[in-house]
Amino acid sequence: MNRDRQQSEQRLIDAVGQILATEGFSALGINAVARTAGVDKVLIYRYFDGLPDLLRVYGESGDFWPSMDEVLDRDVEAIRSLPLAARVETVVIGLFDALRNRPQTIEILAWEAVEQNALTETLAGIREQWAQKVISETMTDAADHDQDLLALASLLVAGFQYLLIRSRRSAIYGGLELTTDQGWERIRTAIRLACSDPGRGATVADPIFSRED
Repeated sequence: MNRDRQQSEQRLIDAVGQILATEGFSALGINAVARTAGVDKVLIYRYFDGLPDLLRVYGESGDFWPSMDEVLDRDVEAIRSLPLAARVETVVIGLFDALRNRPQTIEILAWEAVEQNALTETLAGIREQWAQKVISETMTDAADHDQDLLALASLLVAGFQYLLIRSRRSAIYGGLELTTDQGWERIRTAIRLACSDPGRGATVADPIFSRED
């Protein structure tokens, strides 16, 4: 692939992210993408066979959704050797940290929460495939009785994604500061707490709830 084509493809991919983050899915079209990228719209068909495939490439790019290597941040074999709860914690915390570093992705997730169409389904499908790949790579030994732990992981991811979206407009939620590193560290600690002993669960008598800040 020549350099000019690489640059044009990247400009088109970047344009998709820019439009989705600022105007939402309803504004995403061939003409809008080409105009934002500063290239002829024919290149979208030549390089990507149309808008759906261009959106797929954007959705699979590290600019939108973190790679499994980024989230796990270590050798997969080493993670497989951990107890299942520790593996769940590693994945959830890794995804939490990666998404905090992607404000454009948070904007797109916010638009996705209020728009439902074939384009939103494409990105949702890419994330689902990503989740299934992580599970197949790190948690294949999860038995039927461990499914509740995997459900907890989904709940935690949904929860912190909502808080990330909420932080765009609100400084606080339920006493949690959403605009400070200290507030996000409390959320990080809460994720660890939820994963630490899912069989017993935490109670108000536990030290983490009774200590004075």
